[in-house]
Amino acid sequence: MVNYVSAMHAYFAGGNKAYTLKKRKGGIRAMRYRTTAILLSVIIALAATTGCNYVRRVQDSDLDYGSRQKGDPKTIGSKMYGSTTNDPRQHDNRYFEYSRALSSEVAKLNGVATSVVMLTDKNAYVGLVLDWTAVGTLRSGGRASREQNNTGMNEGVYNADTGSSYWDNRKMVTPYNSYFSVNDLNQISGELKQSVAVIVRRLAPAVEEVHISANMDFVNELVEYAKESWAGRPLEPYTEDFNRLVKYQFAGVGDVPAPLQRIKERRAAGADKPSIPPQEEKTRPSEAQRAAGAQRSSAPDTLIRTGQQQYK
Repeated sequence: MVNYVSAMHAYFAGGNKAYTLKKRKGGIRAMRYRTTAILLSVIIALAATTGCNYVRRVQDSDLDYGSRQKGDPKTIGSKMYGSTTNDPRQHDNRYFEYSRALSSEVAKLNGVATSVVMLTDKNAYVGLVLDWTAVGTLRSGGRASREQNNTGMNEGVYNADTGSSYWDNRKMVTPYNSYFSVNDLNQISGELKQSVAVIVRRLAPAVEEVHISANMDFVNELVEYAKESWAGRPLEPYTEDFNRLVKYQFAGVGDVPAPLQRIKERRAAGADKPSIPPQEEKTRPSEAQRAAGAQRSSAPDTLIRTGQQQYK
């Protein structure tokens, strides 16, 4: 009897010990699972936070002109581009000149392949050529609304429709194998136009209005005027012609302006004479003088920092 009881005690004692050991091993395994799950959750949370921060930094930069997130520095402040008077006489400029400094600075923006900026006694006129280094440069349409057909690059030709390898290399923007133009200036992203206007007003704080277009014909005409400046020839004889160009582009006034090349040919043949508007002052500030004024003025920077009106 004693041996039987002893044997039964030993049996159950051994069973309890085995059960206890098994339970302990199960608890350790469960703890490891919980620890692993917690670590994975922390890693995923950190990755998500880092990813969100990265996305936000991109949206706030000049890589993205279309997200329009609240607090985006490109949308805070007063609207700095476009007409403030809706008066076509705002484009009755007394003189105009090409600005190499402003053209270079605007072209540094992502999404802009190159730019041509003209300064007048009143305004700044900016011609943009867009590229694919930023998203959201258009208000709507995206790739489907692109005006350029660049498929000829894959076929080794210029014009994919005709198979021709020839093009007019006097034009900066063309319908084929070219950077991008936007026929309607209202289709350019407001964030992009604001970014351009901030640069222009920071460097030339005296300008009253900043007008921006990526229209193919307009940009190519600005290039023609810039060529005159690059060659050291005066732009004064073409002031009225330039005014007709900007009035037609930004105020919708008048007929389609004649290209500068045709104007030059007519004047060379004696069929047309230059029309220079009367100067109210004998001297006018040069680009260098305006740049010096920009260094003395901090008004645009103050406006950027303190403006709180969100524009559309």
